[in-house]
Parts: sequence; C-alpha cells; structure tokens
Amino acid sequence: MCDCISVMLLLVVVYGVLGAEEDAAVCEMLGSQEFPLLSKKGDITIGGAFSIHSQISQPSLSLTDTPGPLICSRINFREFRFAQTMIFAIEEINNSSLLPNVSIGYKIFDTCGSTLPSTRAVMSLLNGEERTLEKTCSSQSPVHVIIGASESSSTIVMLQISGIFQIPVISHFATCACLSNRKAYPSFFRTIPSDYYQSRALAKLVKHFGWTWVGAVRSDNDYGNNGMATFIAAASQEGVCVEYSEAISRTDSSEQVARVVRLIRRGSAKVLVAFLAQSEMDILLEEALRQNLTGLQWVGSESWITAGYLADKRYSGILMGSLGFTIRKSKITGLRDFLLQVNPSQDPQNNLLREFWEATFGCTFQSSLHGQTQCSGTEKLQDIKNPFTDVSELRISNNVYKAVYAVAHAMHNMLKCGESGTASCVWGDPLQQQQVVKHLQDVNFTIQSGERVYFDKNGDPTATYELVNWQRNRVGDVVFVTVGNYDASLPNGKQFTMNGLNITWVADSLKRPLSVCSESCLPGFRPAVIKGKPICCFSCIACAAGEISNSSNSAECTRCPLEYWSNEDHSQCVPKVIEFLSYEETMGSLLAAFSLVGASLTLAMSYIFFRFRHTPLVKASNSELSFLLLFSLALCFLCSLTFIGRPTVWSCMLRHTAFGITFALCISCILAKTIAVVVAFKARRPANTVPQCSAPLQRTSVLSCTLIQVLVCVLWLTLAPPFPYKNTAHATERIILECDLGSPIGFWAVLGYIGLLAVLCLILAFLARKLPDNFNEAKFITFSMLIFSAVWITFIPAYVSSPGKFTVAVEIFAILASSFGLFFCIFAPKCYILLLKPERNTKKHMMGRN
Repeated sequence: MCDCISVMLLLVVVYGVLGAEEDAAVCEMLGSQEFPLLSKKGDITIGGAFSIHSQISQPSLSLTDTPGPLICSRINFREFRFAQTMIFAIEEINNSSLLPNVSIGYKIFDTCGSTLPSTRAVMSLLNGEERTLEKTCSSQSPVHVIIGASESSSTIVMLQISGIFQIPVISHFATCACLSNRKAYPSFFRTIPSDYYQSRALAKLVKHFGWTWVGAVRSDNDYGNNGMATFIAAASQEGVCVEYSEAISRTDSSEQVARVVRLIRRGSAKVLVAFLAQSEMDILLEEALRQNLTGLQWVGSESWITAGYLADKRYSGILMGSLGFTIRKSKITGLRDFLLQVNPSQDPQNNLLREFWEATFGCTFQSSLHGQTQCSGTEKLQDIKNPFTDVSELRISNNVYKAVYAVAHAMHNMLKCGESGTASCVWGDPLQQQQVVKHLQDVNFTIQSGERVYFDKNGDPTATYELVNWQRNRVGDVVFVTVGNYDASLPNGKQFTMNGLNITWVADSLKRPLSVCSESCLPGFRPAVIKGKPICCFSCIACAAGEISNSSNSAECTRCPLEYWSNEDHSQCVPKVIEFLSYEETMGSLLAAFSLVGASLTLAMSYIFFRFRHTPLVKASNSELSFLLLFSLALCFLCSLTFIGRPTVWSCMLRHTAFGITFALCISCILAKTIAVVVAFKARRPANTVPQCSAPLQRTSVLSCTLIQVLVCVLWLTLAPPFPYKNTAHATERIILECDLGSPIGFWAVLGYIGLLAVLCLILAFLARKLPDNFNEAKFITFSMLIFSAVWITFIPAYVSSPGKFTVAVEIFAILASSFGLFFCIFAPKCYILLLKPERNTKKHMMGRN
C-alpha cells in the first residue's frame, strides 16, 4: 500500500508538471486542505507528527463516491505531552543564543497511530498553505525537518514520501531495525535505539533468568514483526525456544484477539514476551481481563513497559512484576511548568486545546449539553495526575527534546552562526535539504542533563537501556524500578548487568517463576532431543560409564581423564581403583602363606638331612647336591613374594630375574643328580677306569648352567628391563598396576632356558627309571619333572588369558606348584624312610635288588 501511495504521488507530480508545461495552467492543490493542529511561523519550520488520538474511524469506501474524512478520537495524553515537549524545546531555543536572529516555527499534525492519516499528515507538511501557485509545483517544501512519527509503520509511510524530496525525518519512537537501512532511508534519523539491540537484549534477559520456554505476542506491523523476528533469532542463539508467536492488530476483530488470549492460556510457557505497541497492548489487556488471564510473567518492549496508565489497578493484577527494557529517563528543566501552563485561552480557536481540556477535567465548553459540567477554563492542571502532567518518567519526551535540539545544532552549523565575527547567523539562499541531512549526520553535542547526542552512520543513537521492574511502593502504587542495564557498545558478555536490587515477580511474588519445556537434567544426566520437538524439549539420559555431567542441564557428558572414572551418580570423576596383588587381600595372603610354608618345609627338610647326614640314604642321595637343591627350592618359594605388593622399579626387575635364576639353579642341581645316577648305574667297567661324575664336576656343571641364566638376565636388565606400568586398556574402570616385561624376548628366553633344563632332566631320568636299586632316585626325578613340565605348559595359556592381578597370581601359582612338586617328589620319600622307616636306611637295603 505504501509503495502504491509513492507511485501515485509521483504520477500526480509528473501530471502536474506536464500539464503546467503544455497548458500553462497554475499548480493547484487536489483534495481538501489539511491544517496543522498546532502551528507557529518561523524562519525555519519543523514539522511534527504525533499519534495525538488513539482511535480512528475509517469511512466506507466506494468506487463511485469520494471517501469521507478520517475521524480520529480519544485523545492520547502521553502523545500530546510529546507534542508539547517539542513546542517547549523550540521556545527554549528561540529564547537562547543557539540560533541568533533566526526563529524556529512548527507545524504539528496528528497521525492517529495509523498509516493512512500519516500519509495525509506528511503530504500536508510538504504542501504549502496556498490553494494555488503560479506556473509549476516546484516550490520548496515549507518544512525543513520532520520530527515523528511515534510508530514504525507510520514513519516508514512518511519516509517513502518525504524521502523523494530528501526532507530529513527524526523519529523519537520508531524503533524498527529496518529503518537503519541507509540505502532505503538515507534521510532518516532517530533518537531512540533500534529494535535490533532491544530484541537481542530481551533474548539475553530471558536467558539470564533461565527461561528457555517462552510465549510471544507482537503487533502485526513493521515494529512488531521486525522486532519479534530479531528476538526469535537471538533467542535461538541463546538456547531459548518460543512455544508460540502470535500477531494482533488494533483493527483485528474481537474473535481474533480472543483466540490469541485462549492460545496464551493453553500454553505451557509461564513467560510471555509482548512486543506490542500501546494500542495493541490495550486491546490485548482488555481481552485478558475478560478471560482472567493471570499467572504469567510479562516481558515487555519499550513501547509500553513504562506506560503509566497501564499501571493502574485495572491492569496491575495482570502486569505486576513485569520486566522490560526502556531508554534511560531524564529530567527536562522547566518542562513541567510549561505543561501546566497549557490552556485553551492560549488559542481560543484551537479545537485540540479545547478537546484536551474537556478530556482532562471531564467537562464541556458547549453550554447546550445538559447533564455535563461546564468548563470554565480556570481549572488547574496542578490538581490533575495523568500521563500529560506526569514528568517522573521522561524517556520518550526526552527523545523529542533531543530531536529538536539536533535540528537546532545542525542549523547552527549550517548557517555558520557566530563564525563571521558577529553573533548572528548567515542567512543566504533557501536551505537545501541535502545540506540539512549532511549537517544532521555530523551533529555532536551535549544537552543540559549531560547526555551526549550524536548519530552513527545509520542515523541511530548509541543503544543503552535500563531494565525496569514493576513494583509497589509503600503506599501501594506501581512504580518502575531500574534493576539492570544493557549497553550494546560494550564487549559481548559485559553488555547486560544487574544492579543487585530485589525483583518483584508475577503476582507480587518474590520467587522467580520457572518457564521451561523440560526440567533441567540432574548431574549425571544429559539432555537428548525428542524427535519432532524444539531443542528445549528433551528427555534426560544417564551419562555412559566413564563420563560425567557435574551441573544441571549440561549439554553433553564429559569423559573423565585417563586415570579417573565416573562415580555411581556420574556427577564427578574420581580416581580409578588401583588394582594389584597385595598382601591385604585374601588371594595375596594365601599365596604368601603357601610361599612361607614351602620355604619352612625346605628348611625343615634341610635340618632332617643334616641330622641324618651320615646315614646311607643321605649319602646315596648325594648330600652336597641335596643341600644345594633344598637351598634353591627355598629361594624358589621365597621369590614368589616379590610378585606380591605394589610394583616398583626394583621389584619388577627382581621378581623375574630372581625367578629365572633360582629355578635355573634348582633344575641344574636336579640335572646334575640325574646325570650322576645315570653314569653310576650304567658303568660296566671297574671304577678306576670308568669316568666318574665327581663332586667338582657336579659343582662346575651346576655353576655353568646357572651362569648361563644369569647372563641372560643381565642382558635382559641391561637392554630392556621390566618396569612398573599402569594398564588402563584392559579394564576401563580401574588401573591395573603391573610390571611390563620390557622385552618379552628376555622373559621367554629365561622361561625357555628353564624348560630346556627340565626337558634334559626328564629325558635322562626316564632313561634311568628301571635301574636295579631299591632306592632308584631317577624314578622320583622323572615324576617331579613330569609335574614341573605339566605345570609350566598349562601356565602359558593361563598367563596370557588371565586379566589384571590374576596374571600375577597365575605366575605365583605356577612357581609354588612346580616348587612343591619338586619338593614332595624328590624329598618326601626320603623323609618317609628317615623318619618312619629307619630300618630301610641301611647300605645293604640300599644295594639290595628286588
């Protein structure tokens, strides 16, 4: 519709120009003349466009009849204050030295808060007051700058017309982010921040209070639609979801508004973001009262959050505790006195002043009406408390004040006031609108309150807001308390701050309401998105083993470090259980006990052999090798103790080398005994001619076989020694402390060498098993080697497959089993004869044959 108006205007202008050139006709105004509601002549004229009336009756449209005039009604005291503030600023400038010998006039029109009256208003501002002009319609516009309008949609309509003539427009209340487009609106300025910043501030606000599930309602115009679109985008980035987003217009039917309120009532969101102009807010609140809509935390935009008339008892039950951003309030010295002087007597013919007076005091100037109080004109505004006389919240009024002073400072610089050596301004040719726009862009000044005024490259001021909260004072009246601030010029993260004051929430509650789609997941759980629903609606899933979430509603579970594991609640990482075979546990204690029992038995057997060392049995058993064998068996039993306890560098190196050397010594002794038996009983020649296995030769063989193992162990410890190792791969929930072999080749070489000696013993003993002696030791050696071999052959798969500390236990078991097998097979029969059958312990019996 706005584009169509612009095209029609251009056609009218072109038509008029062509007609003037072809027919030499004068430029004539089409349609009825629109006159300003308030005006004053001056050298410089500032146009004003305010929504002085809030209701409009649109005439019925017909293709055959001329549309009737638009009738605006219901005076808006707040907007009327804006208009009077503009007049106050102009009068203040005229009485100052800012523009010497230059006066400022004004023309103020009513936009009725609608686009159609706004179009008529801007057309009237552009037109002259004369009915006809000579020759062409190329005369300069009578206004140099327009201040207004109070709505974004009305401002856009005005800009699409005034922009053709490059007449600058400064809005005090149009906040649509779309107006920051310099290509579309090169002559637009404003003294109120863009909704781009307010919408983002509202998103940070709801996120700050943990409201991730909100409802939204907006005005169905440029202000509401653009502002809500920015809010939804910013809220999505903050992790906030919008349950519903509804639009209403003041021209909507009551059924449509009722449907929106019913939707709000049915919604689960407890927070409602209302991006509404005051006119839409009025009709929404009326319907909310009818449907008893309560229990919602309202978050409002700057258009209504500080509207004093909404804070009366009629709406306070619904809106109490509301939060919202608004521009900072200020004090304008002298404004209240100026407003209290407004009186119909200033201009008795002015209908607006008479209407204002009648609406304020509830009287009438018409004497013919019965039943109504007659207005005398002497009533006192000091006795009235309404939005017109209330100057406690001067926010938008201050924007109007700043806009007027911006025009004055631009004109001051443009007219070079005071630069020519005189106190006057240089008034030359008619003002060029391009120059006015340029000098407005460059203004930078400070008003009386200390606030700095300037425009950025888009014509916008610095975006700073106050967060206000609706609270009750001691007498029960609603007041707007500043509880926080937002400054878009600060770095991200420092823009939104709270001042620490207590906040009143919905229904005068001191407890902050909760508005979420799903309750926050407890520590130890993570949210999982439910298919088909917004990300704010989720189910809680327990963290996997080894993962934690230590705060409520953590987005993801965090894996614990390598040496830590999750506790039972998955809420924190705790050190993993360190596992090793210790003396404190049952298995370690039993193995240690068996080890000590075995060592004790060898010592006992050594004592028995020493006591019976002169008997034939002990002598026949090669007492020297028997004592050395018992000594090595004791070491074999004791070396298993090095496998129990916390692994250290020394214990890791000692356990395998001690095991290898002691077993090599043990098997070497058995091998020497076996060789001696075989050599002795296989001889067919006299003793002095048969090579005997003498004691020195036996010692040499035992020592040689043991030294080979010692050499292998030395090479192992030198090249790649065993070392303590924390095994976290085998079991994720615990750390297994074990000894890494360093070089598996070294370990298997040690074990293989022991196996080689055992195989040699087994073969030789097997060959001597049928020697004709009553006490044939080769039989017992054969049996002991069979047990030894069986134990260590089964050890290999058990060792490889056993987990954790059981690997060590298997190795200890193999050591103890093979040691006990050697001990009992070789020495138990001897002990039986020595202690229980001493009659067999004779040389005759030993040499006898069965």
